[in-house]
Amino acid sequence: MYLKRHMEKLIFERGTNYQTVLVTGARQVGKSTLLENTSAKNIPQFTLDDLTLLASIKQDMQGFLSDNKPPLFIDEIQYAPELFRGIKMIIDKRKEENGLYFLTGSQKFELMQGVSETLSGRIAILNLLGLSSREINREDFYKPFIPSFEFLENRKPNGIQDNKDLWKRIHRGFFPKLVLNPSIDWAGYYADYLKTYIERDVQKLSSVGDNISFVNFMTTLAARTGQLLNIAAVARDVGVSEPTIKKWISVLEASNVIYLLRPFSQNITTRVVKAPKLYFLDTALACYLCKWLTPETLQNGAMSGQIFETYVVGEILKSYYNAGKEPSVYFFRNDKAEEVDLLFFLDGTIHPVEIKKTASPKSSDVSAFKLLGKAFPALAIGSGALICTYDKMLQLTDDVKIVPVNWI
Repeated sequence: MYLKRHMEKLIFERGTNYQTVLVTGARQVGKSTLLENTSAKNIPQFTLDDLTLLASIKQDMQGFLSDNKPPLFIDEIQYAPELFRGIKMIIDKRKEENGLYFLTGSQKFELMQGVSETLSGRIAILNLLGLSSREINREDFYKPFIPSFEFLENRKPNGIQDNKDLWKRIHRGFFPKLVLNPSIDWAGYYADYLKTYIERDVQKLSSVGDNISFVNFMTTLAARTGQLLNIAAVARDVGVSEPTIKKWISVLEASNVIYLLRPFSQNITTRVVKAPKLYFLDTALACYLCKWLTPETLQNGAMSGQIFETYVVGEILKSYYNAGKEPSVYFFRNDKAEEVDLLFFLDGTIHPVEIKKTASPKSSDVSAFKLLGKAFPALAIGSGALICTYDKMLQLTDDVKIVPVNWI
């Protein structure tokens, strides 16, 4: 069973205009299935999860490419990054042809190194996350979210918001296999996922000596999803050094398990230096690690606000990646710990967003928005939004709308 993905049209478009298309993303998000149902539908496929095939390619890369002419679909190419050099030689000889290679990969570090060294300008790179709620609802609307009045006028979600179903979805997660097969045991799936991820991806990138410590590290981060990342505090709680924590965080980021949201500053260097906010890209993985075992306990638990914010940020990121765009999204926090959850910076204008689990929104929820004019006097402050569980879109203030969560 296949659920239509919004990225399909991008795959077709990029395959028409580029010699090579690479789809990156975490394990199990549906990279291979997406390609199998689009441009790579009727071409030979090789998966490098097959250790026998991988050993053969390692021994004779040129022989493999010589025996298997493009168009070709190679799955999990990060296991044989030397293939990038061979692919470059072939596409250099066939400069007028596009759609020669379709690739997937789960580890950005090795992938991006191979791409930058060999295929720069010849390859289209797309980042696939789990299923979006738009996709699960079978909505055709694919435009990236922005809290502008124009966007909201055009956004017409399917159905009426049901908060009970929302928490079931947040808890179940967004991996296609779980979404499409309700009978699959949730806890068993995530236990197997975690084991495979550590054994295949983490060990490949970091050579972690103690798997238990790494799981403890992931659990510690999951409890902090939606919060500022404090390296020293995480290191103290896990019992390893700060350099190790930094390395492990880069592994999670490289394999699309977490997303680091940067603080907004007109000084680009400052954005990189200051502490980011941490978000898990699959809410259910965070729930599993923190032992929130049912949607009901999650909805009423101490982490419900963090998980709700994590869900909203994830859906917004999906709306950008599925449209082939990089999100220009940040957060704001001043030295008094006053914060705006999200800032969209577009064409010299800041659009602020507050995220709250509440079904009873009020104007005081967006009081921090008034800080932005003073903090960034040279920039225009545009329309904003309060994303929450209220079921109707209404005007909250002159420049801020209440946006139900199913409108993102």
